[in-house]
Order: sequence, then structure tokens, then C-alpha cells
Amino acid sequence: MTLHVQGVILDWAGTTVDYGCIAPTQAFMRLFAKFGVPITLDEARGPMGMAKRDHIALVLNSPRVAALWQAAHTRPPTDDDVSAMYADFIPAQTAALLERAEPIPGVLDAIAAFRAMGLKIGSNTGYTHSMMEQLIPEAAMRGYSPDVVVVPESVGAGRPAPFMAFEIARRLGIYPMWSFVKVGDTPVDVEEAKTAGMWAVALTRTGNEIGLSEADFDALPPDERSARLTAAADKFKRLGADYVVESLADVPPLISVMNERLARGEMPSVFR
Repeated sequence: MTLHVQGVILDWAGTTVDYGCIAPTQAFMRLFAKFGVPITLDEARGPMGMAKRDHIALVLNSPRVAALWQAAHTRPPTDDDVSAMYADFIPAQTAALLERAEPIPGVLDAIAAFRAMGLKIGSNTGYTHSMMEQLIPEAAMRGYSPDVVVVPESVGAGRPAPFMAFEIARRLGIYPMWSFVKVGDTPVDVEEAKTAGMWAVALTRTGNEIGLSEADFDALPPDERSARLTAAADKFKRLGADYVVESLADVPPLISVMNERLARGEMPSVFR
């Protein structure tokens, strides 16, 4: 039986590219405003990491936003409304994410470290095929190119369902699932890791929970930076993340720790 890590599965926005997960947030807020129901930043960020149509539906059917829709359109929101918003969202989101395709600082070094360990690099996302067809070559030109990319359309469901992770494992020929490390910056990344039986590593500084660009985060007073990092870390720990770190650059040293734990018979938290 395999008792060492063989692969990592990485999220995209907020984990490997788009420091602060800015592109989808801006696109969601513009989308809802266009349809007459302005949403807050927290509402836009809440379901981040899910398949984008599911994200739109969840926000639209939340009590406050549904009430705004009722007031603006004199009827409750429907699934047809979700479809119309989703169709409008795709080109706007694609344009926004291409503007933020630069790998987050430390990502390329982390990828090199993973490869030096002999690990395979899988990736998944809440973005669509059409979005990723644009983003993958942009990221590759900047030095980031995972071995496998899987989107919700490929398997019929997004996070927190485990099917994208299972498809990555199939394509890479790696098993059991506890030999994978899932790295992401949203609660559904952690949930996905746990439903699939993987190690869950959550990122704070670069991702959706703090939601600031690198420049904006660095401009905060030190005590506020610390408070925000602590709040994000506490949230992920409550959700059951095996490890919480600030960025992907902090993950390579954890691989040997997980290998030691596997050798002792310890498993990811989903099994405990």
C-alpha cells in the first residue's frame, strides 16, 4: 500500500494565480448589479470555489438577494434567471481572469519543489471549459502549467463533491486518495478534500478569505494583517483543514511531514 504523497491538486484563483481572488469577485458584483440586484462583497465571496452557475444560484436565492430580485422584477427569481445571468457572466468573467493570470509570488518555486519530489500536479476549479481554454495558455506563458486540469463540466458536479478530484486521480493514475494533497483558499476546497479523502491544506494570505491584492494586503497595518490572517486560519481549522498556511510557497515543507505521518499509519482528518 502506498504510504507517501504522490500528487497535489491545486485550485486556481487565490491559490496559484489571481492573488486575493479578485477576478471572480468583481465579475459577480458587476453581474448582479447589471440585473438590478446589487450584492455585497461578502455575498459575492461567500460561495467562492463552487462551480460558477451554482455560485450564481446560491447567491441569487439567498433571502436578502431574492427579496431584492422580487422588488426589482416583481416576481421571485427562477432557474431561467440563473441561466440568463450565467450566460452573461461567462464572457465578463473570462475577460477579468485573463487580466489576473500572473502566478502568485512563490507559486513557481513551489511547483518546482513539488516536481523535484516526484509529485504530479493536478488542478481543478469552479471555472468553465471555455474560461480555462483562455486561462491555461496565459498561465503557461507565465511559467505555470499543471499536468491535469479538470472543471465541473468534465464530471457533472463542482465542489464540494469529490468527482473532480477522482477524475484527476484517474488521469494521473494515482491512488489511494490519501496520497493526494488538496490545496485551496476556500471552504469548499477543504470540504472537497474531506469528501474525497485527501489531505486538506488551506491558504489564507493569498486567497478569498482575506480577499486583498498583494499591494493592498501589504499596505495594512501589521496588527490588522495579523488579525485577518488569524481569523482566516481559525475558520479553516474549524472546517477541519489538516494544515493552514499563508500561501502555496509554504506547502512544500509539509509534504515530508505528511509522509512521516502516513508512515506512522496516520491519515487525513476525514479518517479520524
